[in-house]
Amino acid sequence: MKLAPRMIQSMEILQLPLLALQERIDQELNSNPVLEPTEPTGPAEPSEQQSDDDMGEQDLIVNQDNNKIEDFQRLDNLDDDFREYTHRAGPLQVYGRADEPDKKLEAMKNTAAQPNSLHEYLVEQWGLVEAEPPVKKAGRLIIDYIDEKGYLSVRLEQLHNKDRTDFNLEHLKKALSLVQKLDPPGVGARDLKESLLIQMQQSPDDFSFEGCLIEEYMNELLENRLPEIAKKMDCSIERIYKAITHLSKLDTSPGLQVGPASNHAITSEIIVEPDEDGTDYSVRLASDRLPNLRISNFYMKLAKNQNTDEETKQFLKKNIRSAQWFIDAIAQRKGTLLRVAKSVVAHQKEFFDKGQLFLKPLPMSKIADELGIHIATVSRAVAGKYLQSPQGILPLRRFFAGGIQTEDGKSRSWHAVRAKLRQIVEQEDKAKPLNDDEIRKKMAEVGFHNIARRTVAKYRRLLNIPAARFRKKY
Repeated sequence: MKLAPRMIQSMEILQLPLLALQERIDQELNSNPVLEPTEPTGPAEPSEQQSDDDMGEQDLIVNQDNNKIEDFQRLDNLDDDFREYTHRAGPLQVYGRADEPDKKLEAMKNTAAQPNSLHEYLVEQWGLVEAEPPVKKAGRLIIDYIDEKGYLSVRLEQLHNKDRTDFNLEHLKKALSLVQKLDPPGVGARDLKESLLIQMQQSPDDFSFEGCLIEEYMNELLENRLPEIAKKMDCSIERIYKAITHLSKLDTSPGLQVGPASNHAITSEIIVEPDEDGTDYSVRLASDRLPNLRISNFYMKLAKNQNTDEETKQFLKKNIRSAQWFIDAIAQRKGTLLRVAKSVVAHQKEFFDKGQLFLKPLPMSKIADELGIHIATVSRAVAGKYLQSPQGILPLRRFFAGGIQTEDGKSRSWHAVRAKLRQIVEQEDKAKPLNDDEIRKKMAEVGFHNIARRTVAKYRRLLNIPAARFRKKY
């Protein structure tokens, strides 16, 4: 099948998240001169008669006894168009005043500077380090192989080439020692153990006991063999727990302190609120986040004016047609998204009433059949969209998932299964944590049947819940 350009544009607009759509609208406003934003809260647009009254001027009177009637008619049309355009744009503004701030300059000043990467930050510090030239060259090479988490990703022996004469392995070792003194603390370490030891050495706190714990018993600590460590160190388990709490102040990925990956902003586009009597929910779009668009009346009249040359008319008609398509696509997007959201809320009402454990399986095909649209349209409508509700801000796609049938005949989504698994683990006796098979049996007791042990293990790993022996508290 061959899709029309208008249909392709509608599908693209429907799939865009809110922030991306705002950027797309800005691009369209900049590229299409006939498209303009409107302020929904502002006063109504004045009519032509109101414009004449507000101007406080009489119509232009000319002597038409000569042979230049066409020229005077064009002048009269130009005067009407200009008067309408100035009224629509508001009062005349004078630019270039010395006491008036430059909006573009103010925006540039208020824009956050691009943060330096860890590599740039270390290179800048290394330039201030005093060392002999071979060590300086070796240190610069070491910095090139430090990953974003702050760890040296290769062995020093790999950085030393027998054919090199500018530095040797000893220079690399001296350089690494200096690099590990740079900020942030722990950078340049070759593994987690070395990073923690470096941070403890540079910390003003007393980490003498913790340093011994990490230096001698790092593997046992990772295996949660605390009684064995307490016996070897001749101390109580409570002392080890206190040391673990103290160690939690250290950073396992020190490099991420500098130039961390920026998180994408999440903006809810759908608002779900309880109605007045509290028995149902109202669904609406956060329409205030998008500007209202319209086609400029000034350019519409100019395109219809007989005195406008043909090339200008074709240019304006092309842009007017493109602007109308764009406005229609946004309107269609709003309508489709609102219909899909209302249908989802109607199916998931129990979730909004009671929480995560009551999320039902909901295939997209069911919503598509109810609304009489294609399943691909539903998929595009929910892609990257977020919903604000009493249960928090959630991705709209979360409400579409498979699930299981419980013993009482109710359906539960896999998200509800995971939520119940987490709840069981949180309520377990930490002195005797449950293994995966015991968790499976506990879930069966509360109605979640037909869940295999490997499924429990899979979801436990997805939820970052460690195995039973790592969850044990002594």
